[in-house]
Amino acid sequence: MRGRASPAVAPPHLPPTATVSAIMRQVLYALIPGSAAMIVLFGWGVAFNLLIAVAVALPCEALLLRLRGRPVAPFLQDGSALVCAVLLALALPPLAPWWLPAIAVVLALALGKHIYGGLGFNPFNPAMVGYAAVLVSFPAQMTVWLPPSASGPGASLGLMESLHYVLQGQLPTGLELDAITQATPLDRIKTGLSAGLTLEDIRDPAGTGLLAGSGWHWINLLYLAGGAWLLQRRVIGWQIPAGVLLGLAAPALVFWIISPDQFASPLLHLLSGGAILAAFFIATDPVSAATTPRGRLYYGLGIGLLAYVIRTWGGYPDGIAFAVLLMNMAAPLIDRYTRPRIHGRTAPGRSTRSRR
Repeated sequence: MRGRASPAVAPPHLPPTATVSAIMRQVLYALIPGSAAMIVLFGWGVAFNLLIAVAVALPCEALLLRLRGRPVAPFLQDGSALVCAVLLALALPPLAPWWLPAIAVVLALALGKHIYGGLGFNPFNPAMVGYAAVLVSFPAQMTVWLPPSASGPGASLGLMESLHYVLQGQLPTGLELDAITQATPLDRIKTGLSAGLTLEDIRDPAGTGLLAGSGWHWINLLYLAGGAWLLQRRVIGWQIPAGVLLGLAAPALVFWIISPDQFASPLLHLLSGGAILAAFFIATDPVSAATTPRGRLYYGLGIGLLAYVIRTWGGYPDGIAFAVLLMNMAAPLIDRYTRPRIHGRTAPGRSTRSRR
């Protein structure tokens, strides 16, 4: 006579390993190399962005959970709010005033996540909702970028000087903000081309650089290394990152070949700005992205293509955030038309009768 199976050996025999908290931890680990490079090249302001964003995100997440009548501890420990805060902090300028990352995080969590019912129900990427909101609302504060060089003029801002500016908006005596900040390579190129200059006139090894802007390529290559680690760990699939990079590089290559004096090279588009960060860490959000295998590839291609269009002919030099949000809206439609055929069913219009 067979006895009943004990709870210890009852199926499923292996506990699930791909929990939300485990995935979020691995994403944070993968962001460490690029984040460290940003702190080294842009200064202490990046570290302050991270500290402020995280310090605001955790109590804000707890408050929103309490207002929704949800248990705080389990959802607070899943790490999703922490990842959202870190991504936002890395996307903001290194000398952003303290209230900018704070507002961005609050808007991201409230309007990008909890207003729809919390994690798993949000149609838009929360980090990009917060970023787009502050980009449209505070354009002047979103352009305060230091040159990414440890030996540049921004290096004169030490720990306390950077903290003083972030908290009070005041620089040391005799130092002007215009003297230590400059446009990003993408912004510099876009402004120059709009003024009728050629890329040869705009190119400057200290500004735009010979490849993708001094220091920017190192940051993005380290993000690429972190993204490759996530692929190797199977935390993310290859379709969305490949789609984003191909969708951005392919049109850039075509227009660059046609007119290299008027259109930036594919390498500059890929290794400057937020393309790599978006391809591996933002667009791959499993909730707001497409879910079918083919759909994820089309979704990524759409983000890359829209980012190129916005960068080249739109009003913003990067355009990644708006490209992601627009494709978030298209994700349900993409999934509908890319559903894989169920095994055992024939494709529409095909006869099931066998030929004699």
